[in-house]
Amino acid sequence: MQIARLSDLADKTACPRLVVKVGSSLLVGKEGARRAWLEGLVAEIAAARARGQDVIVVSSGAIALGAAKLGLDKGGRGSLADAQAAAAVGQIALSGLWAELLGAHGLTAAQLLLTLEDLEDRRRYLNATATLTRLLDAGAVPVINENDSVATQEIRFGDNDRLAARVAQAARASAVLLLSDVDGLFDRNPREPGAQLLPVVHGVTAEVRAMATGESASGMGSGGMTSKLQAAEIAELAGIALVIANGTAEAPVARVVEQGIGTLFVPRRRARARKAWLGGRLRLKGSLVVDAGAARALAGGSSLLAAGIVAVEGTFARGDAVAIRDGAGTVLANGLCEYDAAECAAILGRQSGDHAALLGYAPRPAVVHRDQLVLL
Repeated sequence: MQIARLSDLADKTACPRLVVKVGSSLLVGKEGARRAWLEGLVAEIAAARARGQDVIVVSSGAIALGAAKLGLDKGGRGSLADAQAAAAVGQIALSGLWAELLGAHGLTAAQLLLTLEDLEDRRRYLNATATLTRLLDAGAVPVINENDSVATQEIRFGDNDRLAARVAQAARASAVLLLSDVDGLFDRNPREPGAQLLPVVHGVTAEVRAMATGESASGMGSGGMTSKLQAAEIAELAGIALVIANGTAEAPVARVVEQGIGTLFVPRRRARARKAWLGGRLRLKGSLVVDAGAARALAGGSSLLAAGIVAVEGTFARGDAVAIRDGAGTVLANGLCEYDAAECAAILGRQSGDHAALLGYAPRPAVVHRDQLVLL
């Protein structure tokens, strides 16, 4: 059963497993943690558990909480060192708060701190999947955050919207609910007169992306509407619905489910688990630029052959994930490359029969095999 309306988020048949992402501006105010608001959300999580739904929480707020305790300016985001220090202090307070409030409802909280590499590396991704599955089977509520105390600018999610979507993939969730400080996706900047909230979106298209801005309205979080649309694309690859909703109400989930206020992204497809993982990767080692003929062949389900490659970008080894894009810069697919970057450069534009002479060994049949490729 597929989620078709916002009320389905409270239906254990349509949505047996839900990921709820909570933004920093909801959790932390000028006086510190917004405890009363969080108590209301935890009561809603407990209600979901009581009706038979699994719930996973992706919780922001560690940096903001830690910055307040350490007296750091700019919410702890003035530098990477400030953010890491603030996260180290704030994560203790954040996890303790979740454990206390969930415990008041007889629920056990479990903390997981993940880095980008934990979900980009296939073996570590499967380990995360196994851990989440076991915790849910044992009746716990996983509370997940990025491990900001060790993450660097180059190797991190940078926002919990995309982390929530990747966690949903790993946990085989039915839906992701992104609670933030906006009602959903509008057809233009919501500050403009006449802006309309879009209740349902079928796939993230170029037109949908054009409606987004990269700004966070609160100035406290690290994500904006652009990151939320990227999260919707990641979720869609695994056939997972995603909802953007305003969490500032006292009972934010009820506002979404009962009043129908929010934007539901309905997935148009569902890739196999490995391809969904591959398509949701945020860190790629390089790019292969292809001609129009190769682009058409890929769309028809073919592997990528060297004859259709016109340029090689980046440094990568055999087995690394690369983007496949057209000459205009549009990313068509992600795939695991059968050759390293230097070998790809040596054989680009050449027919398969020429490869052995160029490389000095018998060639593999494709540069990126269709079984190791996912169209975006």
